[in-house]
Order: sequence, then C-alpha cells, then structure tokens
Amino acid sequence: MNYMMMKTVSRMTFLAVFVGWLMVWVFLPTKIYMQVWTPVLNSKLNSTYFGVQGTNLLLFTFPMMFIAALGCVYLHVQNKSENINKSKSVVRSHRLGFWRRPVLVMAPLGIVTAVELAFAAMFVSLLIWSLSNYLYVSFGHLHMHKAGEKVWEAKFRSVSLRLGYVGNICWAFLFFPVTRGSSILPLVGLTSESSIKYHIWLGHLSMILFAAHTIGFIIYWAITHQMAQMLEWSQDWVSNVAGEIAILFALAMWVTSIPRVRRKMFELFLYTHHLYTLYIFFYVLHVGVAYFCMILPGIFLFLVDRFIRFLQSRESARLLSARLLPCDTVELSFSKSPGLNYNPTSIMFINVPSISKLQWHPFTVISNCNMEADKLSIVIKRGGNWSQKLFQQFSSSVEHVKVSVEGPYGPTSSHLLRHESLVMVSGGSGITPFISLIREIIFQSQNANLNTIPRVLLICAFKNSMDLTTLDLLLPISGTPIQISTRVQLQIEAYVTRENEQPAADAQKLIQTIWFKPNPSDSPISPTLGPNNWLWLGAIISSSFVMFLLFLGIVTRYYIYPISEENTSNTSTGTYNFSLSSLWDMFLVSCCILVASSAIFLWCKKQNFMEGKQTQKMEVPTPRTSPGSWFYEADSELESLPHQLLVQATKVHFGARPNLKKILLGWEGSDIGVVVCGPRKMRHEVAEICSTSLAKNLHLESISFNW
Repeated sequence: MNYMMMKTVSRMTFLAVFVGWLMVWVFLPTKIYMQVWTPVLNSKLNSTYFGVQGTNLLLFTFPMMFIAALGCVYLHVQNKSENINKSKSVVRSHRLGFWRRPVLVMAPLGIVTAVELAFAAMFVSLLIWSLSNYLYVSFGHLHMHKAGEKVWEAKFRSVSLRLGYVGNICWAFLFFPVTRGSSILPLVGLTSESSIKYHIWLGHLSMILFAAHTIGFIIYWAITHQMAQMLEWSQDWVSNVAGEIAILFALAMWVTSIPRVRRKMFELFLYTHHLYTLYIFFYVLHVGVAYFCMILPGIFLFLVDRFIRFLQSRESARLLSARLLPCDTVELSFSKSPGLNYNPTSIMFINVPSISKLQWHPFTVISNCNMEADKLSIVIKRGGNWSQKLFQQFSSSVEHVKVSVEGPYGPTSSHLLRHESLVMVSGGSGITPFISLIREIIFQSQNANLNTIPRVLLICAFKNSMDLTTLDLLLPISGTPIQISTRVQLQIEAYVTRENEQPAADAQKLIQTIWFKPNPSDSPISPTLGPNNWLWLGAIISSSFVMFLLFLGIVTRYYIYPISEENTSNTSTGTYNFSLSSLWDMFLVSCCILVASSAIFLWCKKQNFMEGKQTQKMEVPTPRTSPGSWFYEADSELESLPHQLLVQATKVHFGARPNLKKILLGWEGSDIGVVVCGPRKMRHEVAEICSTSLAKNLHLESISFNW
C-alpha cells in the first residue's frame, strides 16, 4: 500500500510539473507574457549570476531536469517492487483500450494510435498558436531595420524570424526519443526504439520550419539589398554565419534520412547523422544562451546518455560462441554478469572494430536473464555488407573476435504478458523479438501462478523451409535442464511461402558452433552503472546539473558580468560577446557531464570488476543434430522432452500465406494482445485488422525495430 501511494504521488508530481512546463510554452508567445511577465521575471531572476538566461533556466530547464532526476528514483523503486497487483494492469489496458487502438495506417507516418494522433494534434496546435501569437505581437510593434523599408518587407522579415522561433519548440522535444537510457520515456510507457518515429516526425517538422526561416531571410536580404548580412558574425547579437553553417549540416542529415536514401545507402545516412554534434554547436552559437536554455533539457539528457554509452563501448565484451544456423543466421552468445537484468524484446547495439570502427547495429536479445544468468545472446541475419563481412570472419577459422556493445535497452517491465492471450505475428527475421517473449513465458510457467500465463499463438512466415531452423532458438542451449510445463498453452503456425512440399530430411544442413578463445582484455557484459543503475543515473543527472548551475553562476558573476559592465560604459564595444556566452554554456555543460559521469562510471566499474572476477567459464553442449530435423521426424528419440513438446505444438504450412484476418478475428478471448514484427506490409495489415470495429478484443502493442 505504501508503494502504491508513493507511486500515485510520484505520478501526480510528474504530471503537475510537466503540465506546468507545457503551459510555459503555451504562454511564451503571448502579449501578456512578453509585456507583463517578462519584465517582472527578468528583474527577479536575471541576476549577475545567471545573466539573461536566469528566467529560462527556471521556467524551461529546471522542470524537465527535476522530472528526469526524480524519475530515476521512481524507476529504481519500481524495479525493486515487481510483484505488485497485476490484475490492475489488465483493467488499465481495457480502460485505455480505445486510445491505444490504431486509427491511422499509412506509409509516411506508419501506424498511429488514437493517443498519438491526439498528442500530435495538440503539438501542431501549439505550433500554430505560437506562430499566430508571435505574429500578432510583432505586427503590432513593427521595427524597421533599414531606412525606407516598406511595411510588407518588415512583416515578411517578422514571419521568417518567427518561423525560427517555432522551430525551436520542435528542438525542445527532438532529443528525448533518441536518449536510449532515458528516465523520461519509461514514465509514459515508452522505449527509445518504440518512439524513434517521434524523433523522425520532429526532425522533418523542424527542418521544414528552419528551411523556411533560412529561405525567408535570404529573400528578405535580397529584396532589401542587404545580401552582405549573410556574411555577418555579430559580436553583440545573432550570428548569421553560424545559422547558415548549421542549416547546411542539417540539410545533409535531412536529405540522407529520406527513407529511400537511407535504405539504399545506410552507411551514408549513418555517417552524415554524426554531423549532429556540429549542427548543435553552430545552432547554439546562432540562437544564443537564452534560447539554448529552452532546449537544454533534451540536449543535456542526451549528452549524459551518449557519454555513458561511450564509456561502456570502450570495453570489449567477452564473446563465447557463434552458432551458425542453416538459414544464414548466427546466434552470438556473450558472457554476462548475473546482476545484469533486462526484459523481453530488448535490443543491444554491437560494434566489430575489425569490420568498421564507426558502425553500430542494433540486434534483438533472444536470451532470458532468468533462465540464463551468465549468458546473453543475440541473433544476426545475413543481409547487408556489414553482416556479410561478419559471416566471412566466422568462416575463416577465427579464434577471437573483438566486439564492443551498448545496452541492452528495452522496456522496464514485461508489459506484453499482461493479456489473457497473446498473438505474435512475424515475417522472416521478425520472429527474433518473440523468442525472448516465449522464453519468459516458459520461465514464468515454472515459477508463477499459471492463471497469469497467457495463451500464446505464434504465426511465423518464412520464405523457405531452411528458415524453419530459426525455431530452434525458442529453447536456449544451456547446461541447466529446461522444463516446459505441459499446461503451457503454446501454438505455433509456421508458413513456408515459396515451397509447396516438405524437402527430404537429408537435404538439411547441420548447424555449426564456433567457440572463441578467451582474451584477458575482454569482460562480461554488466550493468553500466551497476545493479542500482537508475539511482546512479539520477545521481549523474542531478550532480552534473547542479555543477553546471554552480560554475555558470561563478563564471557569469566574476568573469562575464564585469566585462559586460565595462563594455556597456564603452559604447564602441557594447556588451559581452554574444557567441562567447554560448560557448561558455556549451563548455560548462560538457565538462560537468564528463566529470560527473566519469566519476560514477569508474566507481561502478570497480564494483563490476570485483563481480566479474567470479564469473566462471561456461560449458555448453554442442548440438549433434540439426533442429530442422524436428520438422522432418528424424531421430525424434534423441530429442529432449522440451523439444518434443515444441514439435507437437508446431504446424507447418507449405506453399501458403497466413490469412491474418481470419486468424486474428477467429482467436477466442476477451483480452488478446497482438504483437507484429516483420515487413511493413504485414505490420500495416495487422494494424488495419486491429482497428476495425469487429476487433474490440484485440489490443495492438507497440513494438518497433526499424532504425
């Protein structure tokens, strides 16, 4: 009861602070705020310690940093109290069922639920409201920037300027979805991989606004004969050159992120997206410290997460084995510390320096931390150039492969298992996230009340029969015997679309397992910040932000303010340099994050090292026969009972495609969770079925692995 009360109070606090933060954005462009509140707030908050950014630090930066730090404590307590009344979660899914249903399914936007559409409409309304109020106030007090300037020219300049202001609102939200270790997203039930589409939407919208802002000013300078303004780097106001450099970097990132370009030239997209550091740098030089404080929370939290990921990636992970399946798929098994916990459908980014030092690729974690305490496994399908080179290394009798990792990242709870029934639809390699889900169900059937275990229907479509060997991954290869309760209700419907009959058993290839020699420099994958990851993350966020405020106050009071006062008395020089103020802010933010993150990371690394010394070498038996033989009735007496149960639960259909509408609408149950992972056409088909009035008992769950 105490936990539930604390949970309720915490959520109400988060909601109140967040709503207050949004209301500031709503009132920001109004005449009352600019003419009444701004002078009062500036007189109280813009002191000699924080200068012109004091008001924005309080109104725009502090609320989100408070939510991020307190959210870490909340998530830590939540993880320590997992055995909380689960029946309420089912009630909640019914209560919010309408808002979570897909209402819009189209190629550019993907699958959009009712709640996403509602928030998108509110956000667009905020942008329209802000632009209209900015223009209303500015048109009432037009400022002519050149002698003889016409009214329409001044209004045109005002519109171009205010488009940039509105684009800054998009920037305030842009970095939250790509902060993988965020404490903000889990508070609203999101993960970075499932909310990446919001980053895409905000990126496109901000680029449209900034492109219009840039083109508008170029046209204005041309019609007023001020093209020399394009080369101006003002000391006491906005730098036009910095803005132009920023938009050039942004355009390069924007063009290469177009879906068609990204799919055909992924490496080009990847490398150009690393220009975001230069984009942020010149953008902040252009807008100045006051507007930088408005967008600081998202950038601050992203930099914290990015630096922690950098520290984790400096270590080499201990790769134990590579299991090559006949379907051009490899399962990589890493050693991990027992203290590393993760939930089903998590992903992990890996980097193989011998292939590319810059390329990081996300792959699904198929292992279950409850069933395999000392091992973490991912699956890689042979496809592009990077995976081709990886398979070539495995075929060259290599004894050791250096691999760096980031993650794993995933949901903070096994929320997909709260339904009475669970239907999983996959196409090709899209089956991989469901492997971890089924393993979790197997584990819970051994340790939990069976009434809480959902009935499971797995619908998987493959191109050829060789791909059926992917189903072998449903059971882990472990020294510990795996027991599957006969009461687990699991049904597997496998469809082989390009073969009309079952091939001969002797046509099957045996799987190959490659064992790698241990390297003293490798270490087990462990929690980056230790078992109390969320608490340490909260400590990094709060300490680095407090350090930033402290050093900013010292630098402003004892360095910037005296120079500004001296220059103010000298009309030829003016106030302190506009761009240098922005440089100080960026420098202090970076230094404070670096110091706080490094100190806590090194402390946690010491603790992980002591734990890792006790991790023993794992002995895993090598399979003698191909799992493909399950489906050809070969040597069935050699298979274990769990294998036999899976074979009995599996039905293979050759030369056919699943009739998803018939299967989904015909599956009985009042609370059916539907999860789909596969080609876009399949995802959209399932979403359209779940959005119909006949599918009120179907609840489409959000899961995305499209990067």
